[in-house]
Amino acid sequence: MSGTQWTGRLGKLGFGAAGIGNLYRAMSDAQADATVNAAWDAGVRYFDTAPHYGLGLSERRLGAVLSKKHRSEFTVSTKVGRLLVPNTAGADAKDDEGFDVPATIKRQWDFSEAGIRRSIEESLERLGLDHVDVAYLHDPDFHDLAKGIGEALPALEKLRAEGVVKAIGVGSNSAEAALECVDAADLDLVMLAGRYTLLEQPSVPLLDRCVERGTGVVNVGVFNSGLLARPEVPEDAHYNYARAPRALVERARALAGVCRDFGVELPTAALQFSLRHPAVVNVTVGASAPEQIAANAARMNEDVPEELWAALAGVTV
Repeated sequence: MSGTQWTGRLGKLGFGAAGIGNLYRAMSDAQADATVNAAWDAGVRYFDTAPHYGLGLSERRLGAVLSKKHRSEFTVSTKVGRLLVPNTAGADAKDDEGFDVPATIKRQWDFSEAGIRRSIEESLERLGLDHVDVAYLHDPDFHDLAKGIGEALPALEKLRAEGVVKAIGVGSNSAEAALECVDAADLDLVMLAGRYTLLEQPSVPLLDRCVERGTGVVNVGVFNSGLLARPEVPEDAHYNYARAPRALVERARALAGVCRDFGVELPTAALQFSLRHPAVVNVTVGASAPEQIAANAARMNEDVPEELWAALAGVTV
């Protein structure tokens, strides 16, 4: 199945499960359960997770909900490249990568074929599922792009050929690194974070290449870490997980102003814009509360006048 054939299978909107791994703040199992079920009730059938998210907590919580659903009705992706191993720092250690979880285990990079097979097996155990549909190589640009291309991607191609997973891909914040991976391997999907948004589109060469190669793009981070997430852009808005530079705050406010002129809120435009390139087969967004996923689903289905896009393209701030 080529990447572009995943359009109907994934649906327009997917659920990103980093939040239910206690990203930035802890939540109860009950709230995580309610959030995933809210996504299901909103019609979402694609769910993305990773061992990295909460040191396995996200996979366990997601699996607890999905194990009660019929397996043929949903698609699950997880990621490889980081194994979870015992942490010798002890029971009092805290995670230092943004998740509010105890760090009795830690992440260990491993791009080897053996490591990738082990990662899939351990993810299945945490998820309580008999298979995952999609496996992404996680952040090769952050760790070792050359090893990712030379070892990890061929290992994923082998797993797909064996039927262990149905589709393979790469997840990256770097459009340039993702393009190298697309050119080096037969990838079904690319999960691209924050590089094709209403605010900025440096990834257009990658997306155009994906169309040529038949590789679908799952677009994530489309609110640019919150900068585009609210109708009115606050002074302390974030971009790339840090305080947004003043110039980007002003650009986001200019975009919000154009949206208001057309009776559309900025987050609605941000969500729908992120689907407009023909390479994009799905937009996946995170949520840490049921009302967040319900709001995003409603925004994705709003009617937006076609004239808005031309007006937004003219914003030069």
